[in-house]
Amino acid sequence: MNHWLKNPKLIILGSLALLLAAILACGSSATAVPTTAGVSAPAPTAVPSSGGASAPAPTVAATKVPEMAAKLGGTLNVGQKELGPFHGNPRLTGNPQIFVNNAAPITETLGIAGFDSNKVLPMLAEGWDISSDGQVWTYHIRKGVPFHKGFGEMTAEDVEFSFNQVANSEKHPRASVAKAIFFAEDGSRTITDPYTWVVDSGVPFSSIPINELLMTPRSTSAWIVSKKQYDQDGEEEAHTNTAATGPWEIGKSQTGQFWELNAVENHWRQTPNFAKMIQWEIPEESARVAGFKTGNLDTFVMALDSISEVESVDGATLMQVPNATQSQLSLYGQTYFNAGTPDQWPSYDPELPWVSSNSDVNSEEWKTAVKVRLALQIAIDRQEIVDTLLLGYGHVNTLNGWGGPDEARYEDDMHWDFDPARSKALLAEAGYADGFDITLTPSIRGAPSEVEACEAVAQYWDDIGLNVRFQNIPYTTLRPTLVARTYQGATCHAGSIRAAPTQGFPSYTNASPFSYGAEHEFLEEMIYKASTSILEADRQAAEDVIGRWNFDNVFAMVGLYVTDNVWPVGPNIQPWGDFVKQGDLRQINGYEYIQPR
Repeated sequence: MNHWLKNPKLIILGSLALLLAAILACGSSATAVPTTAGVSAPAPTAVPSSGGASAPAPTVAATKVPEMAAKLGGTLNVGQKELGPFHGNPRLTGNPQIFVNNAAPITETLGIAGFDSNKVLPMLAEGWDISSDGQVWTYHIRKGVPFHKGFGEMTAEDVEFSFNQVANSEKHPRASVAKAIFFAEDGSRTITDPYTWVVDSGVPFSSIPINELLMTPRSTSAWIVSKKQYDQDGEEEAHTNTAATGPWEIGKSQTGQFWELNAVENHWRQTPNFAKMIQWEIPEESARVAGFKTGNLDTFVMALDSISEVESVDGATLMQVPNATQSQLSLYGQTYFNAGTPDQWPSYDPELPWVSSNSDVNSEEWKTAVKVRLALQIAIDRQEIVDTLLLGYGHVNTLNGWGGPDEARYEDDMHWDFDPARSKALLAEAGYADGFDITLTPSIRGAPSEVEACEAVAQYWDDIGLNVRFQNIPYTTLRPTLVARTYQGATCHAGSIRAAPTQGFPSYTNASPFSYGAEHEFLEEMIYKASTSILEADRQAAEDVIGRWNFDNVFAMVGLYVTDNVWPVGPNIQPWGDFVKQGDLRQINGYEYIQPR
């Protein structure tokens, strides 16, 4: 990636000193920008060695009132691949709306992903206290935060209502987690005063799955909406004209065309520098590029091969976001957990070459299916994808969920070596010397070169004799089949870098609304162990066992690569690199900090 360092139009996000220099070079803000959402960072939590019993440190932060912004004006125009109709209710909202709501942000959460780390810091909560056993969390709700559209002040009642909406969703990918932790049958919830919410989960839980629900921007968070609006105006109005708490509120919208967002003046955290932001739905990359080149778009979700087009625009620049996403290859139909029972998922079919008719990992049927799954993995030249389609802005990865710092935990043999000759031999040993039919679908969710990289996978599989049916369909069409477990095939699926592998484990469990198509009794047991381990050493030990098992069985969580993201910055706006919120970097975020030039 050294050639990027010589590019005067590229700003690389990383070291804080470099980030700050980039921002200051573009001029100072008319609005004082508070550190990490206007609150101070929590004290670090000391993690005892396995078997220790010291209490986790509480997270507390003082309220900081933002300064008055200059009078707002102008419109920020953003190009998106897909928006769909505007939806904002936590129970009913699916993809892609869940991404845009949180990244914009129209909605806010109790916590926030930090600007320079993937750790959760307080936002709509001033802080939280944790009992010594990790079972009881007390949330101190921020006072004086108003809802959009005149629905009054946010209170603990709105927080509990919103989390309950998530817990009872059939679409939210962490609904089962929210129900298990926040609404456990043997737990309790108590609102002790309008600004204090006490949650007893019944059993201790790791902070990792809890923090994921607290933090934004993510598709897996629990955002807060007005219970009063829901009660007064009904579910439909609250869903399509949502009263939330973010710096932007929904105005007009037209399905398939745009969402118009209005800036919230004197916002409690950060007033935007533009009066409006319009998110335009433009599925074609070429059309988004053309809109940027003509000045109709200030920024847009961009494929990496459009970089040269952006660089040709006078006054435009680029922001590089390191380790933005990790991509995995998922093989669906491996839902063994309820196989052979009345609750068996529709996708389970042992006639699929990569699916075993026996879930016993020592059985011959299982070993044959492993050969097929391994053949599919080592047929792919991951490094070539990184070098050509990602332009070198990424690296190969072994297990999805371990992307980023956790890659250092791989054992020496844990890598997928490109070996098409061995792939063909394994297929022959498994009884598929002439190949077989397989459907391959990219999950189109805003990651760099996600479709092109998946097309490359299809070509690699074609080279070893498979008949690949490649589906390029909207994610809104694909996702319901993943939720219902009716999809049989493979997907290329990009997600965020995890704070820990446990954060992504729920999607491999039977209870999760969203599924990567692979469920097994061993995973159910070990994922529960990881998610309920309050000590870091215990959690990591369980994660490592899960990783080893997945690698040896080529079962699930199989990684393709980790990639940086690149966001175009038009000549009418300033780079905002110091205010990119970590967490989920497939979507552009930090819009409320963008200033006009």
